[in-house]
Amino acid sequence: ADYVHGKGLKFGIYTDAGRKTCEGRPGSYGYEAIDARTYAAWGVDYVKVDWCNSEGLDAPTQYRIVRDAFAAAGRPMVLSICEWGLNRPWEWAPGVGNLWRTTGDIQDRWSSILTLVDLNVQYSHVAGPGGWNDPDMLEVGNGGMTPNEYRAHFSLWAMMAAPLNAGNDVRAMMDSTDAATLVREILLNKDVIAVDQDSLGRQATIVQASPSETQVWSKLQADGSRAVLLFNRASVSTTIT
Repeated sequence: ADYVHGKGLKFGIYTDAGRKTCEGRPGSYGYEAIDARTYAAWGVDYVKVDWCNSEGLDAPTQYRIVRDAFAAAGRPMVLSICEWGLNRPWEWAPGVGNLWRTTGDIQDRWSSILTLVDLNVQYSHVAGPGGWNDPDMLEVGNGGMTPNEYRAHFSLWAMMAAPLNAGNDVRAMMDSTDAATLVREILLNKDVIAVDQDSLGRQATIVQASPSETQVWSKLQADGSRAVLLFNRASVSTTIT
């Protein structure tokens, strides 16, 4: 944790609200309090809490137990709820976690991005400061998409006020290759990040869509302005107004 904090980064860790993690390692079920105290003692900032091996358990109940354990641990820690939207977290997770997955796992391909966007955009009304819809981590720089697709991916996440968790190898970003330069250009774009991080905390909505797969998105900002995204989902160039 000291090493990570020394790099100006936050330290995250992973557990599971069920009996075992998705990899079959011990989960936090029944050990929520001691796990939370341990993470706090280690200097953890962010905890992703998965939902594997949770048969017979009630998600709202179990994640509230985790929330209460975090609150008693003596250190502010982000609670990331990851039950893939199976239990309609947009109805109960605000006030329980700081972010909640609304989708299945992301994959480093364009079809996955479109699928997750279409799911996540439905729940814009529940997003706000302290609680966010999470369409999963970013795939920028992992090699499965084109530069334009990665730019669109990052811009869409910013418009959706989604958590911007880098899913690439940040060490490789310092290389002098064109690929590393592209990743830095996208992930360190302060203007786009500012749209995501705007203090009003609004998630964008689609205000115009056409049969030709063009969309206009709008996101109200704290100063009264609006961020606008022109999104061409089709495989050919087009003009959007």
